[in-house]
Amino acid sequence: MNALTILTEDRGPVRIVTVHRPAVLNAIDAQVVDELSRVLEQVSEASHVRGLLITGSGDKSFVAGGDIAAMAHMSAEQALAFAGRGHALGEMLAALPVPTLAAVNGFALGGGCELALACDFIYASEHARFGQPEVKLAVIPGFGGTQRLLRRVGLARALELCMTGDTIKADEAFRIGLCNRVCAPDKLIDEALDTLGRIAAAGPLAVAKVKEALHRGASLALEHANALEQELFADLFETRDQREGMAAFLAKRKPVFSGT
Repeated sequence: MNALTILTEDRGPVRIVTVHRPAVLNAIDAQVVDELSRVLEQVSEASHVRGLLITGSGDKSFVAGGDIAAMAHMSAEQALAFAGRGHALGEMLAALPVPTLAAVNGFALGGGCELALACDFIYASEHARFGQPEVKLAVIPGFGGTQRLLRRVGLARALELCMTGDTIKADEAFRIGLCNRVCAPDKLIDEALDTLGRIAAAGPLAVAKVKEALHRGASLALEHANALEQELFADLFETRDQREGMAAFLAKRKPVFSGT
């Protein structure tokens, strides 16, 4: 699929999704949100896709933020609707049964940082820059940035980043837990594909259950989160993949998973 603002390419079991608005450093507007949402719907229905990699076009920007020209004259009602679409996109990413990885190749500011935060993992180029600078425009993050940043880096750091609007470099983002790995610029996509490829070789139903357990369990008390884990663990013993995985281990051969 080649949409107006989103490019897609399959590399084996991994779908690469590229935000492609180079003239505005890949800034997010309503069209980008809608096209990304359609891509995610397609991924959820494609059994051969076992990983999703999101990146930005060019070598300067992942997603530089929201399209300010498109937002400048919004009413409160329009802003509420736009934020709702952004939040729905983040929920779609969280609900996908496959791992999602943001390969941040440059600026990830505002909505771009929020898009990355909605992914399961963030790998950053050494040239990447992260920030939630919305207060400098007299607004706040509207696509889940305050809450996802809080859950990833903790309250004090989230408050500092969102209140100052400061931009931080990749090594600082790694130090505070905002990104998982910092890569040489020319190795970023390869390292992201390697990780997603290794996950794709595992049992896809088990990978989906891991994601469900962690995303749902994060908002539960430990007692209830452990009960959820127990339930999801048991569910997998009704699958062909569980039998195949354990039989292959005992026979010392490579398993062949069907996703059933």
